[in-house]
Amino acid sequence: MSKVAVFNQCPGSEVMAESPLAHQSSVKGGRALIVTEHAFLGHLILRGQADNESLKSAVLSVVGVELPLQPLTFVLNETTGASVQWLSPDEWLLILPAGQEYEVEQNLRQQISGHFSIVNVGGGQTLLRLKGDKVFDLLSKSCVYDVHERNFPVGKAVATTFAKATAIIRRPNEQEWELVIRRSFADYCYRWITDAGREFDLTFTV
Repeated sequence: MSKVAVFNQCPGSEVMAESPLAHQSSVKGGRALIVTEHAFLGHLILRGQADNESLKSAVLSVVGVELPLQPLTFVLNETTGASVQWLSPDEWLLILPAGQEYEVEQNLRQQISGHFSIVNVGGGQTLLRLKGDKVFDLLSKSCVYDVHERNFPVGKAVATTFAKATAIIRRPNEQEWELVIRRSFADYCYRWITDAGREFDLTFTV
């Protein structure tokens, strides 16, 4: 259990909340495949015109990274851990350290002019971080998208199927991968990963 702010409300409006996998148990295994849930991060959907200079400058000022304009990419602020991902020509996903989403949203609203929208979707998503020598094997048996390094370099992000669910697969660095999954798919993805990862001596921390 953790205290989190209620969507777009200000600090002080926190309520007790459970992560999407709070009812599941951690799995202790080896180090060839390690999966860790990072719950309660800030997830914001930003929409606006890509040629809106105030939008681009606001993202750079507030989040500390350039707004990605290339499809299937995301950029990471290695100092803060915040990231901005291209979702469509006028849509981006911001993932922020826990507790920063309200402040970031308010600062963006103050600096962006013109037509735009910002929606807090943190209550409906969670992030899984994967590392180890067998991550490629797990992803290869779980999705149809080609995750080989020749096709999936660092900085790429793809929305695709994961088993019979949907997920965003991201590669923030050479050693780690990320899955952004919907809350409603979290239990299914947990069960799929624990089963598919059994042959790799999976460690899953929730």
